[in-house]
Amino acid sequence: MNVKNVIFDIDGTLWNSTGVVALGWQRAVDELGYSKAHIEAESLKKEFGLPMNIIADHIFYDVDEQSKKDELLELCCKYEHECLEANEEDISFEGIVDTIKALSENYRIFIVSNCQKGYIELVTAKLGIVEYIEDYLCFGDTGLTKGETMRILMDKNGLKAEETVYVGDTAGDKKATEDAEATFIYADYGFGELTDEKYVAYSPADIHEVIKGLSK
Repeated sequence: MNVKNVIFDIDGTLWNSTGVVALGWQRAVDELGYSKAHIEAESLKKEFGLPMNIIADHIFYDVDEQSKKDELLELCCKYEHECLEANEEDISFEGIVDTIKALSENYRIFIVSNCQKGYIELVTAKLGIVEYIEDYLCFGDTGLTKGETMRILMDKNGLKAEETVYVGDTAGDKKATEDAEATFIYADYGFGELTDEKYVAYSPADIHEVIKGLSK
């Protein structure tokens, strides 16, 4: 294939924010008292990549009223954002920023995530990669599946499926890529546990090599 476009996932692909996010979410849980959930980084790793409403259903399983669950999720996202804004530790995967900068010289770079509105802007600003990302879209914008969201971004920017790769780390990312008819590159260093993938990046630096190999 002739790769021209690279779309990135965020959590488990660009950075590991689970420790910081867990602090914000636990603060919200404790403040509202609607749930007895105890939120840890490891439990969030299993959820990241899913739509926000599904994550809420899993984590706040003891909250029956949808209005309370929605309120809890909204406060979680608010405190998550505040915690990430305040965080001064580098939580990006080693080499990912350099990889994106290098890729941007020859490929169009995008982001598609199942996150809430404002998260992509925060991530790209914290990582210093705003200028390299041509466009982005998330679940918070569309309310749709990741595959549908990816397809919308592709159509908006004139991306041909046969020229586009999606870099992600979970089974959900793989399915979304297949739904959008693009090519999946598995970030093995992330949160997922996939096996027998055709195209695998064992580190962020590998992403560039895999893409160059696909373009031969």
